[in-house]
Amino acid sequence: MNDPHLLTLTVNGAEEEVVVEPRRTLADVVRHDLRLTGTHVGCEHGVCGACNVLLDGRAVRACLLFAVQVDGHAVTTVEGLGEEGASHPAQTAFVEHGALQCGFCTPGFLVSLAELLPELAGLEDSALRESLSGNICRCTGYQAIVAAARGAAP
Repeated sequence: MNDPHLLTLTVNGAEEEVVVEPRRTLADVVRHDLRLTGTHVGCEHGVCGACNVLLDGRAVRACLLFAVQVDGHAVTTVEGLGEEGASHPAQTAFVEHGALQCGFCTPGFLVSLAELLPELAGLEDSALRESLSGNICRCTGYQAIVAAARGAAP
């Protein structure tokens, strides 16, 4: 019943094979097996958003998914945002607008913004705040994060 499974998935553009027990979460596999520690684990209940990754381009909570559920899919972590030698627009905007303090929530926000980027320009502030409400920050007060999101808009 708990026999290990061989998973094949694309992580940040590279094909990876990982042997996992069925009970392990995607967050655990990303952090411990693939050593991509930018994906943070906070509440482990899907509330804080620190563990967000893109699954086939959609932001998901890696702490709520079993790794076996993503077999054959594409996962992008915060390390996979941007291009070789160039930051993702959300990363650049976070720096320019001082939208981070302790940095624990930052990867989850960046992943959420990466998904929102194509529609950011058309979002009203209330809709933008609603879109980001699944990420919890205990340091910034959100004003700089909203400003950074606006700064990342195409």
